[in-house]
Amino acid sequence: MSGVETGTITTDIPARLDRLPWSRFHWLVVIGLGTVWILDGIEVTIVGSLSEALKDPDTGLGLSSFDVGLAGSIYVAGACVGALFFGQLTDRMGRKKLFLITLAVYTVATVLTAFSMNPTWYFACRFLTGAGIGGEYAAINSAIDELIPKKHRGRVDVAINGSFWIGAAGGALLTIPLLDPTLVSAEWGWRIAFGLGATLAVGILIVRRNVPESPRWLFIHGREDEGEEIVRAIEGRVTEELGGLPEIEDGSITIRQRKTISLVLIARTVFTMYPRRTVLCLSLFIGQAFLYNAFFFTFGDSLSTFLGVDQTGYYIAAFALSNFAGALLLSRLFDTLGRVKMISGTYILSGVLLGIAGFVLGDLTAMTLTIFGMVIFFFASAGASAAYLTASEVFPMETRALYAFFYAVGTAIGGISGPLLFGKLIEDASASKDITGIAIGYFIGAALMIAGGVVTIFLGVHAEGESLENIATPLTAEDAKGGGDGSRDEERSPAPTG
Repeated sequence: MSGVETGTITTDIPARLDRLPWSRFHWLVVIGLGTVWILDGIEVTIVGSLSEALKDPDTGLGLSSFDVGLAGSIYVAGACVGALFFGQLTDRMGRKKLFLITLAVYTVATVLTAFSMNPTWYFACRFLTGAGIGGEYAAINSAIDELIPKKHRGRVDVAINGSFWIGAAGGALLTIPLLDPTLVSAEWGWRIAFGLGATLAVGILIVRRNVPESPRWLFIHGREDEGEEIVRAIEGRVTEELGGLPEIEDGSITIRQRKTISLVLIARTVFTMYPRRTVLCLSLFIGQAFLYNAFFFTFGDSLSTFLGVDQTGYYIAAFALSNFAGALLLSRLFDTLGRVKMISGTYILSGVLLGIAGFVLGDLTAMTLTIFGMVIFFFASAGASAAYLTASEVFPMETRALYAFFYAVGTAIGGISGPLLFGKLIEDASASKDITGIAIGYFIGAALMIAGGVVTIFLGVHAEGESLENIATPLTAEDAKGGGDGSRDEERSPAPTG
């Protein structure tokens, strides 16, 4: 392993963090870090709800339906680049530094979007906004996993990832008065809408400053004293609040500390040591990325183009609330019933239902299409949220922030192609006003989701109730023979079954 070795330590920090009961500290983590998904929900929904306003050449930017889809793809491309770039920095510089920087990038970019004067400026700002959000994913999911106790990790991650839809619903409802020319000038309404995300981001930044660095990251990078100080402070807060702490269940772990972990080793980890988990994560990300970025990025455009809806905000809000309800209500089952059963079940069921929707698309009204979408995505949202959970917990901790690789590749394949395809399908079918022209997009999304569910049945990891170190031993960990070079593979380090 490359990088400067700073020593070998034995620590019980992971076990101490995992034994903690739920407390106000964990709510701080959820609020300070998890709210990034609300920002993403606002961003995606604003674009969908403002599609007609952005098309107006006088008060908007003169975008076409294809341009609306292109903007969605550019946003996703920015998120992919941001995830890869900031993901590497997250493993090198620490979680906290990066989740402050990435939030600042998002804030500045979304403010600049509000001042767009032409499509080129708008596209560039969408790319930068996406880069900030992608970087957030790289830092935030790692930090959450490393601070939340193991028995709560699944439900917390799924519910937090599902909070995207709180932002989606809020963004959709807020655009309704902003797009009413009797209340707000048409030239300014869509610009104000983009500025709302920046306002929320500033509030999140204030809360986030109180979230500590990951003690797990600190002890691996030779800063165990800082990690120990943070854990003692957390234990003190929890003890003061709840009156005591449970016994430590698991033992200590011996770590060979490193300042940096080479990219060569990280790549070998992903492709050589854990090939089945790599296939699993790519399958999950491609399926959910195509499904969501294709359907949701263009949902508002579909309603207005084919079904005569002027104010799409109400429909999008109802759709979004169903998604959040699914993630929230089903989240506990990922820790109790298990990851494999829940992920495979939600992916396959939502895929089958989406395929059925494609066959009956011509018979649906705006109301019935929305209801169909609410049922489909009630299940799909929980599964999609679990894709992020899976990629962030099934690889060694030193590479966990590079789950961004799966986000980037999977989203590039599904998330960039989806909006472009749907935008083109909508544009081609708009002349005839025949909504069945976009059914092919539904069928592709259905096939990808079903495929992701089937892959999970065979390659899924039973990570429920397991510590991160048990799911994937750290690359820097000393084994019984004094190893620790990360030479184990999936055959010799099987996924836990409990």
